[in-house]
Amino acid sequence: MQLIHSVQALRDALSAHADIAFVPTMGNLHAGHLHLVALAKQHASCVVVSIFVNPLQFGANEDLANYPRTLEADCEKLQQLGVNYVFVPTVSEVYPDFDGVNLHQTMTIQPPPIANVLCGATRPGHFMGVATVVLKLFNMVQPQVAVFGKKDFQQLHIIQALVRQFNLPLTIVAGETMRESSNLAMSSRNGYLSFAEKTQATQLIRALKEVEEKALQGQHDYVSLEQAATQQLTQQGWQVDYVAIRSAQTLLPAMPQDTQLVVLGAAKLGKTRLIDNIEFCAKPLK
Repeated sequence: MQLIHSVQALRDALSAHADIAFVPTMGNLHAGHLHLVALAKQHASCVVVSIFVNPLQFGANEDLANYPRTLEADCEKLQQLGVNYVFVPTVSEVYPDFDGVNLHQTMTIQPPPIANVLCGATRPGHFMGVATVVLKLFNMVQPQVAVFGKKDFQQLHIIQALVRQFNLPLTIVAGETMRESSNLAMSSRNGYLSFAEKTQATQLIRALKEVEEKALQGQHDYVSLEQAATQQLTQQGWQVDYVAIRSAQTLLPAMPQDTQLVVLGAAKLGKTRLIDNIEFCAKPLK
């Protein structure tokens, strides 16, 4: 496994490879990330994993400086999986006009309006930052396949649209959400939870599961289902951003005639914001 820090060195190394699968990360890797890497290995003989904490996707009230950076441990995990290259660029390598304080990235990707709801409603500019850095990384790596997890369903939807609308010559592979034995979705943020909070954190997926079950039983008043789940979590001590039933294809609010659905939730437990979702097929209202 080779650790690479510059775009030119990366391109030189990758010039010898005909098929490349790419997994972009911000590091602090857990088993969910490693599942995506294993999935990438199924799609190409050469696997590149990037580790870059992207300043452009952090808001004014989000603590970029304290985001966990565990490069040595991350590299040990990736080497065990047989990753070919780990790309760890500096901020100035990704943002050439960076002056040490400001990025000066005046050209950005403006994502569709769906980026301004759900997680985007409380994190303005977040998906602009994600889409911009992902396009940059695609240009740097030039993979044939890129792997993203379904846990951040909205992010996956936006990246799929980015690839489709800009005619990018690569395929997006979606990896299933990996879960701990408690059914809690694996996340770097889980490390912020206290022991008591980690036990309580499974309430989020249970609330989403109840919404799914009621929808499958034929309840089509989706707003009421969302409100009931929100109230339930609030009573349990959560600060709920949203519980939303959406079309899995468009992420627009689900209609009674829709069949491919996803229920998504985002909420804070203490100081830790968690997200999760469940995809399911419902019978349309006749």
